[in-house]
Amino acid sequence: MFQVPILKPMDLMVEASPRRIFANAHTYHINSISVNSDHETYLSADDLRINLWHLEITDRSFNIVDIKPANMEELTEVITAAEFHPHHCNVFVYSSSKGTIRLCDMRSSALCDRHSKFFEEPEDPSSRSFFSEIISSISDVKFSHSGRYMMTRDYLSVKVWDLNMENRPVETYQVHEYLRSKLCSLYENDCIFDKFECCWNGSDGAIMTGSYNNFFRMFDRNTRRDITLEASRESSKPRAILKPRKVCTGGKRKKDEINVDSLDFNKKILHTAWHPMENIIAVAATNNLYIFQDKIN
Repeated sequence: MFQVPILKPMDLMVEASPRRIFANAHTYHINSISVNSDHETYLSADDLRINLWHLEITDRSFNIVDIKPANMEELTEVITAAEFHPHHCNVFVYSSSKGTIRLCDMRSSALCDRHSKFFEEPEDPSSRSFFSEIISSISDVKFSHSGRYMMTRDYLSVKVWDLNMENRPVETYQVHEYLRSKLCSLYENDCIFDKFECCWNGSDGAIMTGSYNNFFRMFDRNTRRDITLEASRESSKPRAILKPRKVCTGGKRKKDEINVDSLDFNKKILHTAWHPMENIIAVAATNNLYIFQDKIN
């Protein structure tokens, strides 16, 4: 006796499948991929090399930056991030673990071992400590949509640089300055090596980056106001309004504040993204993805 198959409704499953695989060009972990404004090429970067690929050619790439010394014992820095300029297809930047950013022009030579511009903020000798070099390492670099500025993220701050001024950033925003006194314990639990990303909003007027305790920070470049928000299960209910959070560093704690010693360093927001045209943000907190949008009346 045959049974008629019954169609059962199932949840929609979305699965990504690779269209092309670009292989065997990197010896170390890839930290950046950036598609060029010519929409034909892209770059991939690891600790020591940056390669240029054509989107249609999977088995061949050109090495455009190679900082690997002949003797690996002489290695003093690694590449931490790289990105193409949003409008000039010949220009890209890469950052280093020493807190510097190099801007390169592919028109000058095939191997960009000489940079066109070198961005570095002079260190204040009075604030130097054992952790200075670790916390100055740049974890992310992003051009503004206009292409005039770029933003870098180090462990404690976000800096905005004008491409025409190499000796210091034009803006510096403290992300979690209250952790400066905790660097010793953050070193012991390896959190000091966490790599936080940063992003611009569509008009370049605001920037966002992550922190610990599932907090993320937003800075308004025009008003110089900033806010700390939390991505949590409570705030993920539809139409729930995010309340600003404050961290208390000492003294009497107010009702809405959280003590710096109570922060959960296992909950961290390393990845954030801002919609290029709408006020919609995506925040990755451990294994959860939160999407928030501006208040709708």
